[in-house]
Amino acid sequence: MMRLLLDESVPKRLKHAFGDGVAVVTVPEMAWAVTKNGELLRLAADEGFIALVTADRGIEYQQRIDALPIAVIVMLAHRNRLADLEPLVPHIQRLLAPAMERRIYHVAV
Repeated sequence: MMRLLLDESVPKRLKHAFGDGVAVVTVPEMAWAVTKNGELLRLAADEGFIALVTADRGIEYQQRIDALPIAVIVMLAHRNRLADLEPLVPHIQRLLAPAMERRIYHVAV
């Protein structure tokens, strides 16, 4: 089963929008709250996550894109409210693959 990690910038209730076939875990559930993005990505890769889902638009300017250990999916919405982010979930589900490229994906409606 594919595993996704939801960043702290995303409402934790969004994990329920993914349904079956994807195991979605939040950063706080992994006890990785306040972990810097570089370390967070390394930890996530080590734990078998295929991607980090975030609303942090600055992540691509804070990380070396050519050295990402897992894929990063940036959700682009007007606000980081559950109602604004839920419509993006089907777009994320279409991206998911066991061997996702280690790059930054942008998802918007």
